[in-house]
Amino acid sequence: MRALGNNEEWADFTVGVTESEYESLIGIINRQFSYNGWFTKENVRKALLNLGDQLTEENLTNWTSNYSFSENQKRIGIIMAGNIPLVGFHDFLCTLCSGNKAVCKLSSNDKTLLPALAAHLIEFCPSLKERIEFSGGKIGEMDGVIATGSDNSIKYFEQYFGKYPHIFRKNRTSVAVLDGTESKEDLNRLGEDIFSYFGLGCRNVSHLFVPQDFELSHFFEAIVPYGDIIHNNKYGNNYDYHRAVYLMNQIPLLDNNFVLLRESEDLFSPLAIIHFERYQDMNSVKEKLSDNEENIQVIVGNGFESFGSSQIPTLSDYADGVDVMKWLGSIS
Repeated sequence: MRALGNNEEWADFTVGVTESEYESLIGIINRQFSYNGWFTKENVRKALLNLGDQLTEENLTNWTSNYSFSENQKRIGIIMAGNIPLVGFHDFLCTLCSGNKAVCKLSSNDKTLLPALAAHLIEFCPSLKERIEFSGGKIGEMDGVIATGSDNSIKYFEQYFGKYPHIFRKNRTSVAVLDGTESKEDLNRLGEDIFSYFGLGCRNVSHLFVPQDFELSHFFEAIVPYGDIIHNNKYGNNYDYHRAVYLMNQIPLLDNNFVLLRESEDLFSPLAIIHFERYQDMNSVKEKLSDNEENIQVIVGNGFESFGSSQIPTLSDYADGVDVMKWLGSIS
């Protein structure tokens, strides 16, 4: 996964697959854009590289050593989202590492990457063939369900899967708290938190808290290197649409030709728009963060998560703060 993520050529068998298998995986990466216009080669590689960096023997051993599981194998349904490449991989990994069977319902937006990786995983460990299932229809009876979707999806999750032990995830977003001491490099890395995967993930920053006297021109200057994002047709269409709508409604905007800044207290912002909110004192910011805890996935800033790290979670960074491994161990 690291080799694919770094766009390396096949060198030898140390990458774990044959040259023809490696070329086949590259072909799958290259074809993602034809299935889903958001899944550029660069974004798929980024996802593979970030995951591959976590999947070391040391990391996996340290992570799993914190948990214990029964030998009673459970059938765990995983309803996966498709907003960014391999977004459901961590739930898949947790289910397998806890000794259970992963029954995966793939998103139509991301339906080929995980099966391709799983096929090679089974080659290394044939016994996993009985513990990995990709379902194209109903997933049948289960012992537990992990389902990720939108706020609108929750009512359907409750209707169809509410009778099982479950983890249901809905919309969340991430925010950045600036205190005015940030360097240009910090603000540039903040651009990574905003624009990775076109801003489609719940770990992408969509709202900035800035001091009352903060000069937004410094932020605009630092994120100039991300300007090529506008050349993606799907992102560019969102930018053009929202710019036109806001201008027609005479809503004040700041514009740098690839992203729009709007002053708003709303933590969620449309694609290609960043909301910013000025504050007088940090206590008021912390109070709002506390009040909106259920809507916030990651907080970036000095004293919080490092700039540029929001889309690089570790194995123990669980979505919505729910320890999936602990939950899997609790299912009777």
